[in-house]
Amino acid sequence: MEEKLPTHRMEITDDLDKLLHILPLNIQSAIASHPQKKNLIEIVLDLGRKPEARFIDHTCYLSEDVVSREDLEHCIPRVGHFSADNRAGIEGTLHRISAIRNRQDKIIGLTCRIGRAVFGTILMIRELVESGQSILLLGRPGVGKTTALREIARVLADELEKRVVIIDTSNEIAGDGDIPHPAIGRARRMQVAHPELQHQVMIEAVENHMPEVIIIDEIGTELEALAARTIAERGVQLVGTAHGNYLENLIKNPTLSDLIGGIQSVTLGDDEARRRGSQKTVLERKAPPTFEIAVEMWERQKWVVHEEVAQTVDNILRGRQIIPQLRQVDDAGQVSITRDPNLAPSNSEISKVSEPQWETMMNSPPKPSGLRASGKMYPLKTETPAQVEFNQLLDKSWYQADEVNKIRTPGPNGEDWPVYLYPYGVGRSQLEQVINVLKMPISLTKDLDSADAVLALRSQVKHHGKLLQLAKNSEVPIYSIKSNSIPQITRALRKLVHMDSPDTPESADLRLFTKAGNDDEIEALEEARLAVEQIVIPQGQPVELLPRNAKVRKMQHELIEHYRLRSDSFGNEPNRRLRIYPA
Repeated sequence: MEEKLPTHRMEITDDLDKLLHILPLNIQSAIASHPQKKNLIEIVLDLGRKPEARFIDHTCYLSEDVVSREDLEHCIPRVGHFSADNRAGIEGTLHRISAIRNRQDKIIGLTCRIGRAVFGTILMIRELVESGQSILLLGRPGVGKTTALREIARVLADELEKRVVIIDTSNEIAGDGDIPHPAIGRARRMQVAHPELQHQVMIEAVENHMPEVIIIDEIGTELEALAARTIAERGVQLVGTAHGNYLENLIKNPTLSDLIGGIQSVTLGDDEARRRGSQKTVLERKAPPTFEIAVEMWERQKWVVHEEVAQTVDNILRGRQIIPQLRQVDDAGQVSITRDPNLAPSNSEISKVSEPQWETMMNSPPKPSGLRASGKMYPLKTETPAQVEFNQLLDKSWYQADEVNKIRTPGPNGEDWPVYLYPYGVGRSQLEQVINVLKMPISLTKDLDSADAVLALRSQVKHHGKLLQLAKNSEVPIYSIKSNSIPQITRALRKLVHMDSPDTPESADLRLFTKAGNDDEIEALEEARLAVEQIVIPQGQPVELLPRNAKVRKMQHELIEHYRLRSDSFGNEPNRRLRIYPA
């Protein structure tokens, strides 16, 4: 599918003569006579090396003589003041001069980047700019992000007559000096004294100057990302740039991921994980993205547009195919829009990520690998003797001979006592403690066939189909408990022998909850029992107990659970204590 947009005419202004004026005479003449000077990107002057001119597709030397300290001293006074980020400019132009310093803070290298105002370069995304949605431009250094920002600012300010404020940290968008370059039109420019204060100036622009649009170049820190979110939430259109070739670079960048909504690890429920066909721990988008639209600038005349960043990020995190929009300009100036899944490099990029959290959200690898891909892996048609022997041992492990003779006597209501219980995943010592203290007619057995009931942890029952199948075949009921705590076990055993009272729990036997049985434990448990039975239940008031150590507090928690009440520990050691709440 391909659409055609109207052709456009580009006009380029570069003020190259003003940049040449700061350079030594031999370099000036070499550039002035170069046949491709219109495609010049930057000039590099490094002490003791030949001066270089870098073009779009190649690099060449400008002189056979190496750069001397005198050459550098000739250039430095002719440019503006170098700021804290070692950048300077030439007043009235868009050129940027960056310095390299040695450990004595002396300049030993200069990178002179040519700044151009290109009118008409944003026709590929003109309707997106006019939509009022926030736009994020991505691309490698030198691909033209700042040039596009400059043209967007002019179009919004002059042609759409909006209030536009540019946060110009390095004076690269509107040029050096107090008067901004005409390339930004009627847009206003706020300079930043120190690069680390860019986020503060962003907020200041919103609070003081009532903009409709804010333009930001090079969002690179977490504070700047948070400031961008704050601005977007106030209803201001944002247009910004960030380094990164593709949208996936931001997803994998914890500093800038908030620009596209932020990424968090989420644990799904069993049903939801089964419905998605994924693992239980997956990555999901945390919030709405700061920028609704993202533009990947692959080349100067080849851009990929993600019209709905939120949907694109969700599809990437779930391993789904994304089909972005490719917009490009041909030599005749015709803009074309195409959609093709093969155009999205992101699909191959995802599979290269090695972080464990990233792997959990992938439903399946895009291509088989290893023996499966080579065709050398075949399914086993029959079980090997070792597998047969293992399965037989596994089946026998459920049937263990019990050392106790199973003799039954009639109970008070004619039932057969004792009840033979098969525990699975439940602490045997806790079971025996409850049975002995409460004198329950229950006997533990290791033989599932002769058991009258099974007591198992709920988590074990859920993940062990073998136990469910064996219990079903033997027609043995399964009683499940949430945890190995004494109240849970006591409640299940009372229900098993029909001794439970669900409405009003009986007074607890403190011997169930004590471990060592010493006076301190009994005293602490008695304090909790009296508080529950005399204040919390009858009066409906919360009660705080005396400070106890962690071991005793755990016993008190179990005792409170027996009464089906809630309790919390609070305070700092050694004054940490329990607070009991009414139902």
